[in-house]
Amino acid sequence: MSWTATRLKHLCVDAGQYGLNISAQDYTPSGHRLIRTSDIDENGGLRPRENAVFVDTSLDGRHELKSGDLLLSRSGTLGRAMLLRDLEEPSTYAGYLVRFRPRPSTEPRFMAYLAASHTFQAAIEADAVTSTIQNFNAERYANIAVSLPSLDEQRRIADFLDAETARIDQLISLRSLQLGQLDERETSWRSEIFLGSESGVWVRVKHLLRAKPRYGVLVPELVDEGVPFIRVNNLAGSSTRDSLASIPQKLSDQYPRTVTVLGDVLLSVVGTLGKVAVVTEDLVGANTARAVAVLRLDPKHEPSLFAAWIGTAGFRQQALLATGADSAQPTLGMEDLANFSVRWPVDESEQKKMAAAAMDRQIEASETINALGRQLALLAERRQALITAAVTGQVDVTTARGADMSGLSPAGGV
Repeated sequence: MSWTATRLKHLCVDAGQYGLNISAQDYTPSGHRLIRTSDIDENGGLRPRENAVFVDTSLDGRHELKSGDLLLSRSGTLGRAMLLRDLEEPSTYAGYLVRFRPRPSTEPRFMAYLAASHTFQAAIEADAVTSTIQNFNAERYANIAVSLPSLDEQRRIADFLDAETARIDQLISLRSLQLGQLDERETSWRSEIFLGSESGVWVRVKHLLRAKPRYGVLVPELVDEGVPFIRVNNLAGSSTRDSLASIPQKLSDQYPRTVTVLGDVLLSVVGTLGKVAVVTEDLVGANTARAVAVLRLDPKHEPSLFAAWIGTAGFRQQALLATGADSAQPTLGMEDLANFSVRWPVDESEQKKMAAAAMDRQIEASETINALGRQLALLAERRQALITAAVTGQVDVTTARGADMSGLSPAGGV
């Protein structure tokens, strides 16, 4: 089989076309759908239409999208690619995307798979310009080196990958569905134990606290050595002092009420709401980011049980009402949080019993979540490896009969 060494621009009718530079204030209720980087998912699909935006402006041919066009992101999710299949409506694209239109001698699906391959993505990474955000211009994309087989072979490879990636994507969808079902099950279970508490009474969150809930540091200055600094991503998993960034002591001193003490409950209240952690001895004396609230319970109340309540439907419903369903960056106010209602067990022995049950349940759920997470990661790796092998001629697609999925059996019990 003969493959020709060339560059991306030689597969296309031009060397790449930037999208429209248009601000959000110019969006309109109808018109051309404006495809943005955020509208492209990790597998190169178009996200659901409910989050779509539109522009009503006169467009020239450069910005009118056609079936078969390839969009490449040049900022943020650098290198993310989307092939335009059959368009449901007139569409254009935003300025942080570059449009490449394949020549008649290039199969558009092959070019899209080529752009998703590890080889192509590695070339982007090697040549990326990094400043505040990553960016990559059209010229750099256009000059990425590629290899191309005959048009018939391109089509055979694309047909093979269409079938095989569809199988992998189905497995990914099933695993993701299992994760969602697990989350729903755990939310339901937590809600039931609080509602079924024998000594439970309805109280406001503020009546469980010995201090008002507080936001953390507004504008952090990160340093190599200083006060450990807890951010939202540190609330997932088991963070230690060594895994945290640091801020200067003088800056932490300006926020004394969010310097952590043993048993503080830390809660994400900006953007992703509801991530939670309880301060252990290792995290005492740290400070928190603006997006992380510190809730300091009265000693007679169990912090780990309060953290478990964060995962109930009651908390989620109240947070949704307080922040609004349509907010792009939901922010939970401290006054709102203090006035949330919770059915709380007044008997301290029942609190400890419920907290122990919630902890055992969390350990069990975490094992399943971790297993599903590992499978999702393996599937994503296998997907890209298969694409890379096919578009670089390492797989004979005329004899290949399915990707090897060994070791990816369903996680039990979900």
